[in-house]
Amino acid sequence: MNLVLPSLGFGIITASTLLPAAVGFTLQFSATGVLNIAFGAQMTFAAFIAYVCTQAGLSIWLALAAAAVCGALASALLNRFLLTPFARRGTTFFGMVVVTIALALLVEYAVELIWGPLPVSYPLTAPGLVHVGPMSFTHSQLVVLAIGVVFAIGTHALLRYTRAGKAIRAVADNRDLARSSGISAQRITDLAWLVSGLMGGAAGVMLGISLSSVSYTMGDTFLLEIVAAAVLGGVGQVYGAMLGALVIGVLLQESAIVLGGAYAPISAFAVLILVLLIRPTGILAGAAKAKGVS
Repeated sequence: MNLVLPSLGFGIITASTLLPAAVGFTLQFSATGVLNIAFGAQMTFAAFIAYVCTQAGLSIWLALAAAAVCGALASALLNRFLLTPFARRGTTFFGMVVVTIALALLVEYAVELIWGPLPVSYPLTAPGLVHVGPMSFTHSQLVVLAIGVVFAIGTHALLRYTRAGKAIRAVADNRDLARSSGISAQRITDLAWLVSGLMGGAAGVMLGISLSSVSYTMGDTFLLEIVAAAVLGGVGQVYGAMLGALVIGVLLQESAIVLGGAYAPISAFAVLILVLLIRPTGILAGAAKAKGVS
């Protein structure tokens, strides 16, 4: 019990990393109906881009920004030139899943080929500790927490208070109706994938900072947690993804106390299975049912 509150701090940091990833993953699905299994591999690629930047002399935070931009561009190009042509040919939902699985494998092994199978680390400064009650955070973890909060606030502001955000919501709700209302569905979809790629790229670097290392397989493991958060909140619901990220992030760290760190991901599996059994549409029932996933 003495470890419950200290581990809550680690759970908050995990949730801060998980939030932009889960929101980006959900944003892609809500805009196009594509369950992008390659999302974790894209995060890994962005994390290694940041590693290259740090080796070139950039600070980790400038490297994070560069990786986020690369992730955004790669995501938009992926949707426009790979997934959209498949969609125009009438590829089914599960057919698109197979396409993204193949893409994930290609990206993962391309990363291994370029940077090798051994983990690498970012050159972080000495981890001075900041104590908040029973919880302790390094300076890097506090920055990760701040970035997660900024992404949460920024996503809310984008979707609620900007014309582009409202257009994204309109396309997600009803693509044909949005098009008939004068909204360029393709342009808005490109924007949604650009934003989601930026979030995924940043999350990949944040994950590397949290884990203190970057490996070519880290995105595969983290993808399970992303999917669990998205399903828990309601697939296609951005605010649900935020809530799911908080729950899963804290649950992972608390279960590590009970099960041990190596078995903590089991809790994400358990949540995923329970939600699919009890409430397949998640806490905030949304786009999953409309798109025929649940």
